[in-house]
Amino acid sequence: MDIFKTTSGAVRGFRASSDVVAVLGIPYAAPPFGAHRFREPAPAAAWTGVRDCTAFGPVAPQSAELPGSPAWSPGDEDVLTVNIWTPAPDGGSLPVLVWIHGGAYTFGSSAQPDFDGDALARAGLVVVTLNYRVGFEGFGHVPAADGAAFPDNRGLLDQVAALRWVRENIAAFGGDPGSVTVAGHSAGAASIACLMVMDRARGLFHRAVLHSPASPHYPRDVAAATTREIAAAAGCPATAEGLASATPQALLAASDRVVEEYRRDPASGSRHYDPTLYAPVLDGDVLPVDPLTGLAAGAGRDVDLLVCHTTEEYRLLDAVGSSAKVTTEEQLARFAEDFGLPDGFLAGCRAALPDAPVLDVYLAVFGDLLFGEYAHRLVEQHARGGGRVFRSVFDRRRTGPHGAVRAWHCADVPFAFGNVDKECVTFLIGGAPTAADHDLARRMVGAWAGFAADGDPGWPSYDDAPGQPKVWRTGECDAHDAPVVPRELWAGVEFPLLRP
Repeated sequence: MDIFKTTSGAVRGFRASSDVVAVLGIPYAAPPFGAHRFREPAPAAAWTGVRDCTAFGPVAPQSAELPGSPAWSPGDEDVLTVNIWTPAPDGGSLPVLVWIHGGAYTFGSSAQPDFDGDALARAGLVVVTLNYRVGFEGFGHVPAADGAAFPDNRGLLDQVAALRWVRENIAAFGGDPGSVTVAGHSAGAASIACLMVMDRARGLFHRAVLHSPASPHYPRDVAAATTREIAAAAGCPATAEGLASATPQALLAASDRVVEEYRRDPASGSRHYDPTLYAPVLDGDVLPVDPLTGLAAGAGRDVDLLVCHTTEEYRLLDAVGSSAKVTTEEQLARFAEDFGLPDGFLAGCRAALPDAPVLDVYLAVFGDLLFGEYAHRLVEQHARGGGRVFRSVFDRRRTGPHGAVRAWHCADVPFAFGNVDKECVTFLIGGAPTAADHDLARRMVGAWAGFAADGDPGWPSYDDAPGQPKVWRTGECDAHDAPVVPRELWAGVEFPLLRP
């Protein structure tokens, strides 16, 4: 049966494969524009008859155009939708996996081909992917006006609304609302770390998978300063009324101009290196505390956690040209100063990596600062707070048609989804997948499915083996060692570090 009943009305999906039905573009909340703009997500309107849900919904406002994915166009408004792949269209009670995409809180969507849920559904999961507000619409600070408050972290509130929708509706698709795992990558993974310490998300999920969680979180004063920059670039007052008068495309264009100004100005501080204008805001309300502090205090102890990062995270950002080049010792010293790294940190790196080029040292440090070290600390703090946690590292490398292919940011996601054959991931994995790649994908899909089913990914927990993470490799890696920053150098560094 390809017709399902939801709280808003009936929906029709289609056979994605012989064993799986896909239902795409189901609204979980009202379009966040007009009277709903800059507000908490409102309930989706009900419909009569059967809604055809055989295509992805529109993506949230963004200027990015990703391979194989739809682009946002002005006028696309019904952007808060979920997609479901189910192997049990006629009933059942299977574990549920909900995916939250990344994209620096600025771009991305659930329609990216590498997030297709068919392989995971065939492994015995009901898979849900979702869109949420990104950029200024989702994470920009809007000042209160005339007693009306506009919440920060609207993108996080969208994610909470989607999880509530899952709790109320997933049984109709063969899923168990009492067995929900939330998984995400980069900004999506960091969003989940936030959800774990948020009262509004409590009880909506039972396990979490974080791939390469991103470290930035901004205090409200930083978010407010960013709003003033965006408003100035858009030519509107930095007030609720002024910002509402600017169209989503105007705020997008303004954000892009501000990013470009940071990229061009080496004296602009930490944002010069890879401008991240938006991130979760430590507002004391929606997000009451930063995730490291909250997890250490036990805020997420009831959620089993699996954390993975890659060994060469920042190599991707360098390869695609999204970050500043640092190639001299003087530039490296300025980078360390801009991020407030302690005295002696670079000297320690140089002692450990005496022959590494400056660029390699910079990429190793930046990758740890944004992803690797932060991931490790989330593991430690969750364990300290009484939570059960598993750690893994992705270190699959090979020689591709154009040279060495790194274990870089995003490379692990197609393997975990079982989507290494998708054309859009060819660059990420360095060419057509090998037999060893297919085996690695099978093993990673199995780990996700096992963890979502019963909390066991197939290796010991961090408490049982704190220094022995699961390492994902194909067994055919070429011998080209990556520079590694010794972990002891990070001991005196406090997170989060990003302070524009």
